[in-house]
Amino acid sequence: MNLTSIMLASAAASEHVTGHASPSGLPMHAVEIFKIGSISITNSMIVSWAVTLLLILAARAATANIQRVPSGFQNFFEWLVESLYALLEMFLGSHWTRKTFWFFATVFIYILAANWIGLLPGFMSIGWGHIENGHFILTKPLFRGVNADLNSTFAMAITFFGLWLIWSFQANGIGGFLHHIFGVKGGFKGIAFVLLIPVFLFAGVVEVVSILIRPVSLSFRLFGNIFGGENLLEQIYHMAGFLVPVPFMTLEMLVGFVQALVFMLLTTVFTMTMCVHEEEEAH
Repeated sequence: MNLTSIMLASAAASEHVTGHASPSGLPMHAVEIFKIGSISITNSMIVSWAVTLLLILAARAATANIQRVPSGFQNFFEWLVESLYALLEMFLGSHWTRKTFWFFATVFIYILAANWIGLLPGFMSIGWGHIENGHFILTKPLFRGVNADLNSTFAMAITFFGLWLIWSFQANGIGGFLHHIFGVKGGFKGIAFVLLIPVFLFAGVVEVVSILIRPVSLSFRLFGNIFGGENLLEQIYHMAGFLVPVPFMTLEMLVGFVQALVFMLLTTVFTMTMCVHEEEEAH
């Protein structure tokens, strides 16, 4: 049976009908809101654009009137950038931190902002749906957390994978890259070197599989934690009301920070193990 879709300004409209909206949960996939030509624009894409715009405006505000003695927004942004730079320098050293800081810092700030914005009230309550048995069933939410969409997390992971390959070739060359994966290490010579060639070749194949799995593991780790957390908050809100989820929302803010930090540090360590050599660390 066809049911008429309706657009609600907020979940309050459904509360007016039944006192609460039916806890249908967050859909597994982002839904299409409109199209630009043949390109589908999903609810998570809309939020990603909003997050990007907010970060651009915040950066502009922080650098609009730069002072020698920083204060306010400028002071916060300088502290954030300096803290991230010092943390990354511990892993990558000065050379590779200067070379890659733009990516790792951007990833951390963007993921953190997207995670926290996705916790705002209304994210999973505003949208299109229908009335069924006196309950409002939300079937097409207007907004969706960016990292609750596997497409978004995989896009960041595969972007890192491409950059990692570029950085690895720059640091080692093609020959050095292959030797790092398949070559015999440890300074063995003679018969020991020959006997160990099959062992290191097999270890190299295992390493290649591990490298190819990294974008998948990175994307699913971030997606699973954020998607699960937002679903939990949605269900608690519908079952217990608005104020009860506040402690859980605080916990999810912590989870959002940890997941942003984990994504940045994992990608940093992957880069460090391939690109940073002992002689670079010594300098």
